[in-house]
Amino acid sequence: MTRAIILGGGGFLGRKLAHALAEKGSLAGKPLSRITAADLAAPEDLPAGVEPLALDVTDRAATATALAEEDVVFHLAAVVSGQAEAEFDVGMRVNLDGTVNVLEAARHGGRTPRVVFTSSVAVYGGDVPSPIVDWTALEPQTSYGAQKAAGELLLSDYSRKGFLDGVGLRLPTISIRPGKPNAAASSFMSSIFREPLQGETANCPVGPDYPVWHSSPRTVIRNIVHAAEVDAAALGRFRAFALPGRTDTIGEMIAAMTRVAGPEAEARITWNRDPEIERIVTGWRGDLAPTKAPRLGFVADASFEDNVRYFLEDDVRR
Repeated sequence: MTRAIILGGGGFLGRKLAHALAEKGSLAGKPLSRITAADLAAPEDLPAGVEPLALDVTDRAATATALAEEDVVFHLAAVVSGQAEAEFDVGMRVNLDGTVNVLEAARHGGRTPRVVFTSSVAVYGGDVPSPIVDWTALEPQTSYGAQKAAGELLLSDYSRKGFLDGVGLRLPTISIRPGKPNAAASSFMSSIFREPLQGETANCPVGPDYPVWHSSPRTVIRNIVHAAEVDAAALGRFRAFALPGRTDTIGEMIAAMTRVAGPEAEARITWNRDPEIERIVTGWRGDLAPTKAPRLGFVADASFEDNVRYFLEDDVRR
């Protein structure tokens, strides 16, 4: 029997993961005896069989208690990129100190849990060759990226020491996210599709030639679940790597939306550039060619048309 906890379980990915685990009912062939979704406020409207928990990962003692008997820890809790850049101390406290608290709780919990840590392609940037490959050096250009890179290094070291069994996933930009815009610098990469597909206007703060390394929520959840099941022996010494994704420009993504949903949605997009958002996102790289993740069984979307269809099937506001 396996016990699993989702940190950041109140966010959209955490909720989708809770539904996926409840439906699957097992991990690596072992039945899930308990699934917990934890966030600052206990998540609501969870699927049957998922227990809510109020937890602040910056509280080391509370985090240690929550993780003491868990076999699998999905660490999705984080302050997003725009907020981490604007509020440095908050980003450090949640993204770095909170991650250390999670790792320490896993280390001292009496088990050797699989810890799935969601990192980001924001760990890349600067003067690195194109395309980015698995052994490209990390050179984050934002505080968020630096905090995620530090978490990756610690995850690998704790795994090397045998304190836990870690897997770090550098997530592509997730599009199309459900819900509302948030403080992430990448938020527009969903809102320029989500709002127009629901009859509302949205602004694009960058030009149509901006390239995005992206993945749909449905595919990201599939990969996060797979990360809990992949054979540790196949992971190698460094436990963090880029997930498969697609590179398309904003213009190409909008054209794909139009092919699926018609021209009305595109007409609702405005084009007013935002220098601060441009400064942040142009420090990210969209030209990745990972080989490790596909070799381990992780997958990418076939097209952005599929992403649009998934949104219309799973998340559009009816």
